[in-house]
Amino acid sequence: MQIRRFEDLIAWQKARALTKNIYLLTATDRFSRDFGLRDQIQRAAVSIMSNIAEGFERAGKAEFHQFLVIAKGSCAEVRSQLYVALDTGYISNDQFEKRAPRRKKWGALSVASEPR
Repeated sequence: MQIRRFEDLIAWQKARALTKNIYLLTATDRFSRDFGLRDQIQRAAVSIMSNIAEGFERAGKAEFHQFLVIAKGSCAEVRSQLYVALDTGYISNDQFEKRAPRRKKWGALSVASEPR
């Protein structure tokens, strides 16, 4: 399969699914009232898919790589904020495990963003 659009990228598709899950998770009663954490984790999730898309549409591989590195950083930000949600009791351990973007699940993004 040839990649012609950013929507064809598996990493972008996973980021889109993660973003949807984060929005659903943060709509729950207690989490939805923590405006700071809710807004920050939503922005970080959106940043992942946005940076993948923007990087893909840039002129060259070096720029795409730069945006993948930024997206990878946003993955870590979401994961860190999910720890806060877990530690404060907003989410269960099971919810955390299902949503935290792990390196093995984000292999394509991680490998693509590793320094050469």
